[in-house]
Amino acid sequence: MILHHPRPKPLPFLVAHGNESTWKLPFFALEHTFEWVVYLLSNWAFLEALEYVGSFSILIAVIFYFAESDARVKQRHYQAWQVINTAQGKGGSGGRIDALQELNEDKVPLTGVDVAEAYLAGLKLENASLVRANFHNADVRKGVIDGCDLSEADLTGANFRGGSFRKAKFGGADLTDASLDDADLAGADLSDSNLQNADLHGADLRGVRWQGVRNVKMANIYGVKNAPEEFVSWALQHGAVQTNSDTVSAKLDPAIRKAAR
Repeated sequence: MILHHPRPKPLPFLVAHGNESTWKLPFFALEHTFEWVVYLLSNWAFLEALEYVGSFSILIAVIFYFAESDARVKQRHYQAWQVINTAQGKGGSGGRIDALQELNEDKVPLTGVDVAEAYLAGLKLENASLVRANFHNADVRKGVIDGCDLSEADLTGANFRGGSFRKAKFGGADLTDASLDDADLAGADLSDSNLQNADLHGADLRGVRWQGVRNVKMANIYGVKNAPEEFVSWALQHGAVQTNSDTVSAKLDPAIRKAAR
């Protein structure tokens, strides 16, 4: 805040500058004029009142800013959902990566979110609630989905190559035809999940909970890392395969895969 102090009345011009050189007088005359202007305004209470009003307005604006913060957050969430829902069934990102990450950062549940066919490479949704989410044929390669709840989610045909699913929950999730090669599934819960035809080539299965997996027929477990021996032997007994996808594609011809089911 600017503090107003009444200025002293300026001396008469000739008294203040009468002894100055003639060529300087025009400059001092201009200065003297401003001295009178400042003197008159410094004694005008109206200007001081305006300053108080301005300060008060700023205070009111700050109060309203914080009072309306919830409304702004809701509006931001509405816009994020609008981006996601408008792009349903379309390829490309369409702004959905930022929208999903923003909602998750604000702890908004993403239950039932539909991002089928979307390109979401590098998506980061740590500890998100993705129960019954639809990632059918979505490209989420190198995504970070650590700690997420993917129970009952449709992950069929999705590309999660090189992604991270540490401690994620896949209870009841359908991973048919999903690509999880080189993914980090350490500590993930695969109970009651469907891994039919899924590609787990090179995936890290350290500490994975696999008991109760519904189906591993034609799932590729070649080169899995840190997998419990019981899981590998059980999977092979129940129709899993070990195919080196570096030389032979683990994704068989659709007609062959269909016949193998």
